[in-house]
This record gives sequence, C-alpha cells and structure tokens, in this order.
Amino acid sequence: MAPRVTAERLLQEYGKTHAEEAGIPLRDTPSPLYQLLTLCVLFSVRIKADIAVAAARELFGAGMRTPQAMLAASWQDRVDALGRAHYRRYDESTATALGAGAELLMDRYGGDLRRLREKADGDPVRVRELLREFPRIGPVGADIFCREAQGVWPELRPAFDDRARHAAGELGLPGTPEGLAELVAAEDLPKLAAALVRVELSKGAVDALRETG
Repeated sequence: MAPRVTAERLLQEYGKTHAEEAGIPLRDTPSPLYQLLTLCVLFSVRIKADIAVAAARELFGAGMRTPQAMLAASWQDRVDALGRAHYRRYDESTATALGAGAELLMDRYGGDLRRLREKADGDPVRVRELLREFPRIGPVGADIFCREAQGVWPELRPAFDDRARHAAGELGLPGTPEGLAELVAAEDLPKLAAALVRVELSKGAVDALRETG
C-alpha cells in the first residue's frame, strides 16, 4: 500500500485524538489548553486509555474545566470524580497532583498555558521542559501534550513520539517526523500521530492494516 494511502486509512479508522475523545474542543485559548494538560496528567500513570479519558470527562462534567475551578473544588471532589470513572489506585495521588498543578499554573502563568508557550519562545524542546515542571507530567505526558497541541501550536510540528514512529516503521511508513508530516495536511498531524499510537497499542492492528492493504 502506498504511504499516502496508508496514512489516509489511519486517519479514517484510528484518527480520533484523545482530546476529541475527552470532549475537549481544542483551541489556542486558556480553558481547552488546561483541559488538555489535565488529560495528560491522567495519562501519566499506568492506566488504560479509556479510563483516563473517562476520568477527564468526569472532572470536566463536574465543572473542573479551568485551573480556577480545579482549585475551587475540594480534594474529595476530585477523588470522587476520578472514582466515578474507575480511575483506581491513583485517584488520591492524582487528585493531589491536579490541585498542585492548577496552583502552579495560576502562580506561574496566570492560569494561561499560552504564557508557557511564550516563555518557550518557539522552542519545542523548551515547551516539553516547562510542561515537565507540572506535577505528574513526565516525558510521556509532555509528548502527549505536544502531539495533540501541534494542531494549535505550529512550532511543535511535526510531533510524533517513539510509539508513533515505531508503528510507522511497522507499516512501512517514513520513520522520521518530517517524513510522516509529508503524508497528510498540517491540520491532520495530530490525528495521524494519535492513529499511529493507537495502532501501536492495539493488538493485531498493524497486521490487520497490512493484510487489507
């Protein structure tokens, strides 16, 4: 299968971003960017993706869509929302991390991650470094943020992490972010990156794509 055809199939069959799944209308505005950061915190432990997404939906449904609202909620409110999503084992520590992260965001950036972007001055490496200063955000969480946010922060493009590149190699696609970026329109880069990660984590997905190609 030609690389562009494979990329198109990936977009069609697996190209839903985590932000979309969590109901985040991602834009370069404070609230959606904070919601994406929250989602990345939830993904930064060993837990199933669908549970992390469900936890984000519970938090947002309870009104915790901004750092101000996260701080206004009690620690128990956060624990309860996570519990409703069956976000077990990590519910209490994550509730603490979310509160501390919201406080850091307010104190350092006035609640607006666009100020983090300004501080990074267009450097994707620096964006990742600054993101990792938030509680619970490590390399994986920072990669997820950049993978999803590249649709609204062009300087992050092309953002394809190790899992995405590995899946690309298995499918005979280019192994570099730059090569992958040539296969789709710029606005579809987050979807292609998400699709590749989903294929990497889905048992049998690579073989299924090969067989039908």
